Amino acid sequence: MPGSLGPRDGSLVTIDPRGVEAKYTHLSRKKVALIATVALLSALIAHPHSNLAIAQDQPASGGTPKVLPRPDFKFKGKEGKTYKESDPPQFPQPAAAPKGAPNVVLILLDDTGFGQYSTFGGGVPSPTLDKLASEGLKYNRFHTTALCSPTRAALITGRNHHSAATGVITEAATGYDGYTCVLPRSCGTIGEVLRQNGYMTAWIGKNHNTPAWETSAVGPFDRWANGLGFDYFYGFNAGDMNHWDPLLFENRNLVPKSNDANYHLTEDLADRAIDWVRKSTSISPDKPFFLYVAPGANHSPHHAPKEWIDRFKGQFDAGWDAYREATLKRQIEKGVVPPDTKLTARSEGLPAWSSLNDGQKKVYSRMMEVFAGYAAHVDHHMGRVIDAVKQTPNAENTIFIYIVGDNGSSAEGGIEGSLNENLFFNGFPEKWEDNLKHFDEIGGPKWFNHFPSAWAHAMCTPFQWTKQVASHFGGTRNPMIISWPAKIKDKGGLRSQFLHVIDIVPTLYEAIGITQPTMLNGIEQRPIEGASFLKTFTEKAAPETRKTQYFELLVNRGMYHDGWMASSRSFVPWVPVRGEFDPLTAKWELYDVSKDFSQSENVADKHPEKVKELEAMFWQEAEKYNVLPLDWRAVERLNAELQGRPSLAGKRNEYVYYPGQVALPDGAAPPVLNKSFAVTMDIDIPAKGAEGMVYTHGGLTGGYGIYVREGKAHFVYNMLAIERTTITSETLPTGKVSLVMNFAYEGKAGELGKPATVTLTANGKKVGEGKLPRTVPLQFSLGEGVDVGTDTGSAIDFTYKLPFSFTGTVEKVTIDLKK
Repeated sequence: MPGSLGPRDGSLVTIDPRGVEAKYTHLSRKKVALIATVALLSALIAHPHSNLAIAQDQPASGGTPKVLPRPDFKFKGKEGKTYKESDPPQFPQPAAAPKGAPNVVLILLDDTGFGQYSTFGGGVPSPTLDKLASEGLKYNRFHTTALCSPTRAALITGRNHHSAATGVITEAATGYDGYTCVLPRSCGTIGEVLRQNGYMTAWIGKNHNTPAWETSAVGPFDRWANGLGFDYFYGFNAGDMNHWDPLLFENRNLVPKSNDANYHLTEDLADRAIDWVRKSTSISPDKPFFLYVAPGANHSPHHAPKEWIDRFKGQFDAGWDAYREATLKRQIEKGVVPPDTKLTARSEGLPAWSSLNDGQKKVYSRMMEVFAGYAAHVDHHMGRVIDAVKQTPNAENTIFIYIVGDNGSSAEGGIEGSLNENLFFNGFPEKWEDNLKHFDEIGGPKWFNHFPSAWAHAMCTPFQWTKQVASHFGGTRNPMIISWPAKIKDKGGLRSQFLHVIDIVPTLYEAIGITQPTMLNGIEQRPIEGASFLKTFTEKAAPETRKTQYFELLVNRGMYHDGWMASSRSFVPWVPVRGEFDPLTAKWELYDVSKDFSQSENVADKHPEKVKELEAMFWQEAEKYNVLPLDWRAVERLNAELQGRPSLAGKRNEYVYYPGQVALPDGAAPPVLNKSFAVTMDIDIPAKGAEGMVYTHGGLTGGYGIYVREGKAHFVYNMLAIERTTITSETLPTGKVSLVMNFAYEGKAGELGKPATVTLTANGKKVGEGKLPRTVPLQFSLGEGVDVGTDTGSAIDFTYKLPFSFTGTVEKVTIDLKK
């Protein structure tokens, strides 16, 4: 009967609106509809396991549920007093992917320019990309956000980066909706959606979407890769990583240091990806998989095996200006840019190669050789992953999406290039003369090196600017290659539709047959902001699904609409210290990118009304997608204490750690910069002596450590790798020793990087003292924190071999912050 409820055995619950309407003939249809809706909701509350409740989760035209997870299993047959009087049992079945669902392999490189690899005309050979492109499609108008964390958040959620609260990297987060870097639960990831729809999921490599203050051993873990929908994770939770001595996690467990003398992170990540694919498809060959591989390359440090670097000896001696000209010529010949594409002017502030002296040319060429070896190396190992996938069952039905960079090439090495990128983030310039002294060491384990900004600009040929500059395509346009052997028949084809990274998720959902859930894990979902471009897989002239897209990063702003691009740049990325800026009066440029592929001709003076139109549109989009308020601060935002970001360190004055406390990330470590503090180490030294690391904070890029060797304590202060000061004690007593390092900071409150005096005492007796001429002002390390009784990650200095575990006993270590 209309409005009746069936028994609580899962049978159909009905609410017939026509019956409600007949009963309430004296009311308007609108009120009758309201009564029917209330009745329906009441029925659902009373009978949550009814067929009607389940039916409401399903999209009208089939597909996967709109509400995830699916309702708990409810046996629908007859249940008697014993099994003999009951219907046959029905066991709950695992979620199954849509019939014919493809595997997905998503590869995302880091810090890579449009004109870097040979596949798109660059000077670095890329046989893996070449082969994949010959089997599928090249996309030459695909866009990212100009920075890593924002692009990655947009990639896995299908929402704009500010909508996903990731308007900047996690280490520079601020307390505004678009900038907390805490992925909202209303922006569920593709990993979680596919996992709940029958996919095996894995994330290999870089995770830069977990807030820095949530990366310690106590979590919380719901925004680690496993908590974001990936069954398996092997990689690092940071923006970059030392490729010789990385800090890695397998799921939530710290990975022990490799004993392989030839270890390199890129090779390790490829090995793990291959291992996971083989194991997963062997165990469950009929179940599709989603493999997300995000190697640290081509982000600094540019670490590469010597034999790979040596392949490029002398190949870049002609310099960056000649490289840009040769690259554009190759790009036109390959057809990856239109034949009338113009080379943009060298970006403001970058020197001409011809203006350099011989010493500069020598060290800068070497830095590019190192980078080329590093870039070719990752292409090779991603090829190993792809080849392994091709050997698995159902390989033909695999979508390969290879995004060649999460932003343009990085200019964060500065004008001179860098031996330690952390110098840039602490506001310290470098001199080529100093870097030349270490010519043969560049790319090796002693440095966290990065090439000069002008080389980054050259890697972005033919465009203006680089990473961080979201206003221009040098920062946001990245090559993309897609192959799907079972579906894509235009082998080697080119696609030129305007696309954005947010378009990947909806495209995959459509290809797989997934309905975007409106409710995920109890949270109402924000609509997907991307648009599917699946038709381009089979139709070269498929209409563009993206007519409008805003760009913003550190107040570098762009507004694309229907073939026009308005651009407003704030600061150049190679200047770490910035002054005041007024975005309300900042100049806007205008480009007709329907005709001007490279943004070479600013036509703002010719079309002032179009400039006003697009600027107004930007402000509308900014308000809609949580872009406001604009914030142009740079390195000062990297200091968590100054910004008031959450921290497990809290506001304590005392921190006590015990043996086994390792790899505590910097975001959870005691905030000891620019202040006085003391480290008290209660240790036991046997009569035969002991050696090893007692306590360390930081690593190769900056920090300090206290270790024992040859009967003495050694305090080493690593001033951003440009200088290391060692203060050695007198011979220590044996037995129980209270070893204290007292750090007396000489700056006033608010003064950064001032000198300090360090005093060492043992059982109350002064045993050593020394002076530090300057100290680290903003951050010790880009990915390392505190260790007790050993040294994980990279070493503070080069006088010991990792892990250099203490052979005596550490009872506890106490850090006392002086008021």
